[in-house]
Amino acid sequence: MARVLLADDNPTSRLTLQTVLEAGGYRVDSAASAAEAVGLLDQAEYQLVLSELAMESPEAGLKVLAHARMKDYRPATALVTAWHAGAENKPSQDTDVLIEPEDLPELLGKIAMLISTRASRRAARPVR
Repeated sequence: MARVLLADDNPTSRLTLQTVLEAGGYRVDSAASAAEAVGLLDQAEYQLVLSELAMESPEAGLKVLAHARMKDYRPATALVTAWHAGAENKPSQDTDVLIEPEDLPELLGKIAMLISTRASRRAARPVR
C-alpha cells in the first residue's frame, strides 16, 4: 500500500481527497499547513506528496514539494489545485499539476501513474 502525504489548508477539500485516496487503497497522512507537511516529511517516507498550491502563503505548496524533492528517497510530487485553464497564477511548467476533477477514477488513475513512474525511476537508478 503506497503512502501519500496530502497537504491542504481547506478542511473540506483535504477530507474529501483523503477519503477518495483511502478508498482507492492508499495510506494517507494529511497536513493542514505547509509547516505541518514539512514536519511529516521529516518523520516518514512517502511514495507521493500532494500539496495545494496556496495555503498560508501563495506559494506554500511549492515549498512543500521542494522540501519533498530534497529527500533521499525522492517521492513523486504533484500539486492538487482547482486551477483551470485561463486562470491567472498558473503553476510552472516543471510541476505536475492534478486538477481536482469530478471524474474520481481519472484522479486515481493519475495518482497511480505518478507512483508507478516514481517506482520505475527508482528501479532504474544505479545502486550506491
